[in-house]
Amino acid sequence: MTEPISIDIWSDIACPWCYIDKRNLEKGLAATAGDEDAPQVTITFHSFELSPDTPADFDGDEVDFLAGHKGMPREQVKGMLEHVTNVAADAGLHYRFDLLQHTNTVKAHELLHFAKAKGRQHEMEERLMSAYFTEGRHVGRVDDLVALAEEVGLDATEAREALESNRYLADVRADQAQARAYGINGVPFFVIDGQYGISGAQPPAAFENVLRDLWAKRAAVVAEPAR
Repeated sequence: MTEPISIDIWSDIACPWCYIDKRNLEKGLAATAGDEDAPQVTITFHSFELSPDTPADFDGDEVDFLAGHKGMPREQVKGMLEHVTNVAADAGLHYRFDLLQHTNTVKAHELLHFAKAKGRQHEMEERLMSAYFTEGRHVGRVDDLVALAEEVGLDATEAREALESNRYLADVRADQAQARAYGINGVPFFVIDGQYGISGAQPPAAFENVLRDLWAKRAAVVAEPAR
């Protein structure tokens, strides 16, 4: 019962549902924190690019991007963004699509792998998503990313070298290859303890129920008499 439960999350820091589901997962974990004999949970974020062909500096706002990229009418896009904003608010997040600077996210993913190597991936994931969705910060350029890395306690010189040398690009591509092997074609996607695959936005209770189901299965195995 002491073996940690692994939660592997494929996400893109530019995915609005990924940030919402991050919050919902955290709430699900909080709801189970007081459970007797609850094992520890280890969370690892993996790279997935929703729009790898996006330039680092996109000329236009989020409505321009989605209308062009998805071919949707502008009024439909505005309605969709309003809906997502309301869902995010329910999760405790204040999305600002009016400030958002759409960009290519590959460098942000490289930074996340650098942060992982330094033991700060969770802090970096949160900082990037908050910067992108709630503050209107640019997360596609090296200078901006280095500044955000510093804010979570990472060394600026090391972060810059890692980004400019593409040192972690192979790790980004490995995550993407694993996603293809799993058949993941959208995010967020959660693989929990190698047994459960959860796709798309989920309420906190969904994570809570899966975790408790896993703990119950583990308890049953431990209690099973030897033959």
